[in-house]
Amino acid sequence: MKVRAQTAMVFHLDKCIGCHTCSIACKNIWTDRSGSEYMWWNNVETKPGTGYPTLWEDQSKYSGGWEKRGNKLRLRLHSRAKGLANIFHNPRLPSIDDYYEPWNYRYGDLTNAPAGNDQPVARPVSMVTGREMEIEAGPNWDDDLGGSGIYATNDFNLAALTAEERQQLFILERLVFFHLPRICNHCLNPGCVAACPTGAIYKRGEDGIVLVSQEKCRAWRMCVSGCPYKKVYYNWGTGKSEKCILCYPRQETGQAPACFHSCVGRIRYLGTLLYDADRIGEMAARPDHELVDVQRELILDPFDPAVCAKAREDGVHEAIIEAARKSPVYRFVKEWQLALPLHPEFRTIPMLFYVPPLLPVAATMENGWYELGGAPFGDPVAGRLPIRYFASLFAAGNENSVTTVYRKLLAVRLHRRQETVGDIMAETIKRALDEAESTPQEMEAIYRLTSLSGFAERHVVPPFQREMAIETVLDPLKRKEETGFGFSRPPKRSW
Repeated sequence: MKVRAQTAMVFHLDKCIGCHTCSIACKNIWTDRSGSEYMWWNNVETKPGTGYPTLWEDQSKYSGGWEKRGNKLRLRLHSRAKGLANIFHNPRLPSIDDYYEPWNYRYGDLTNAPAGNDQPVARPVSMVTGREMEIEAGPNWDDDLGGSGIYATNDFNLAALTAEERQQLFILERLVFFHLPRICNHCLNPGCVAACPTGAIYKRGEDGIVLVSQEKCRAWRMCVSGCPYKKVYYNWGTGKSEKCILCYPRQETGQAPACFHSCVGRIRYLGTLLYDADRIGEMAARPDHELVDVQRELILDPFDPAVCAKAREDGVHEAIIEAARKSPVYRFVKEWQLALPLHPEFRTIPMLFYVPPLLPVAATMENGWYELGGAPFGDPVAGRLPIRYFASLFAAGNENSVTTVYRKLLAVRLHRRQETVGDIMAETIKRALDEAESTPQEMEAIYRLTSLSGFAERHVVPPFQREMAIETVLDPLKRKEETGFGFSRPPKRSW
């Protein structure tokens, strides 16, 4: 066992209101530059929908992540030899149309227009070519199911549904959607790192944040294709790849990342997880239906004395272990098992987890009344988007993993309804708790962290120990046993 620390995240989708404040905060700080106009390191998608870039989930188109060959993992994009053959021509790159062509408006058409009978119009102008253009897409073009006949019905995850379920889903009274914010997952087994021919992408040893060395990047853009979530971008101005850095300069001063800090719905949780680095390859190669469980198994218990002793032996500082004990991510993912990874079948072991939305309810209209499934919040299985949809999105098709989460979420709501309104029968509460395999104490703890937690409870930013990591970079042999930071600088790689 080799214990490492990883900065991880949870997004609670029931609380996301789709305001895009997180996206704007990130854009203003990191990608408001020439060549990065089309980049959204943080974007908020509407589901069902095709996402950004278009159909990013379809790996038959983009070949991102890993695939299982026998009992071994293989990069889906290419082998080493094929990567060399395609190094000057990567056929799996998204085009600018898959993102969108960024534009501005020629406001001079308004201010300098001569007097006339017609209202002048500011024409859109491409920020790439400088020419006039017709706007056909944007980073949130399918927001709130706008143009659903094109976007929502082409959602990649709807392929798991039957034709009848798809038809019922888009009946007006049952029309539902939810928001899916996305940033880089800072995976434990990142496809972008494996795909890079120059070793420019690396994973920091002290916190697990995945970064791109702007000095080493040679613009082969294999990382763009190798990332199944399409969270690595090519800056056409600088000729370098860029991606979310989880605002590590802010974290190093004790602040939460910008998108976390600005989140209006308070959906974002940040914390540290301890994991067994020796088992990453073994876990990622397990069958699809086991991936959610094995990812939880990979996360270690920071309260276990044996784990803590091994962590200290491997150079994890006591302050990091203490931060892992306070981590809200650990509680959501490991202790309560409420948060699920996004598309675990990509086998990158993402460190961004989602609590799936209990609402909206997919109701039916009968005699002027909405039918929600009988319970105050509807049935957790039949009363909303089909479970198969969420299983495709968050559990590699394993419906039991999603159903278990929904049973517990429903139990929390029924428990709080009884506490505040008192109109739920005791038998209903007991049955919900039994089905969720939970207790009233756990229900109360989930409610408080979800609804009443303060900023410091949601964002447990660990001390980064940068002075120790820098010493290791300057002298790799110095204090090696004390720090354990063996990967603080990009490793040298060659073909």
